[in-house]
Amino acid sequence: MKIFLNGYMGCGKSYIGEKLSESMDYPFVDMDSQIEIMEGRTIHEIFQKKGELYFRKLENEVLKDILASKSDMVISLGGGTPCYGNNFDLIKEDSESRTVYLKASVEVLTERLFLEKVHRPVISHLETKEQLEEFIRKHLFERAFYYNQSKIIVDVDHATSTEILEKMNAKLT
Repeated sequence: MKIFLNGYMGCGKSYIGEKLSESMDYPFVDMDSQIEIMEGRTIHEIFQKKGELYFRKLENEVLKDILASKSDMVISLGGGTPCYGNNFDLIKEDSESRTVYLKASVEVLTERLFLEKVHRPVISHLETKEQLEEFIRKHLFERAFYYNQSKIIVDVDHATSTEILEKMNAKLT
C-alpha cells in the first residue's frame, strides 16, 4: 500500500509521514526532498532558475516513478502536488494508493507558518500575520477541491502526533 499525505504547507505532512512510516515499517518519501536530490538544488532555486512549469513537470515525473514502484511506502506530497495536471487522478486511479488529507485551519496554519516563514520561500515576503492569513485563506480556497477528494480526512488542529496517527490508523485498516 502507498499512503499519500496531502494538505497545505505547515499541516505536518513530513513530520506525520515520518512517524507513520516508522509505525508501519514502511519507507518514507518526501516528494519535495526527492525533487531536490534529483535536481541538486532547493525547490526555491528550481522555481527561481527554471520556473514553476519546469518544477511541476519534475513533480509529475517523480510521482509517476513512485506510483510505478511495487513497494509499500508513505509519501508526503508537496502542498500543490494534488492540484496540478493529472497528479491527483493518477493517485486515485492506483488501486494500491490511499490518500490522506491532513486538514488544518487557516488560524492554525497561520500560527505555525508565521514562526517559520523565513524557511519557506513562497511566504517569506509576507510581513504580517494578516498578510499571511489572507495568502493561506486564498490558497486553501483554491486547493480545497483537491484536498477534500482524499479518502481519509484527519483534522490536525490541536491534536498531538499520537492522536493524529491513531485517527489515521483507524481509518487505514
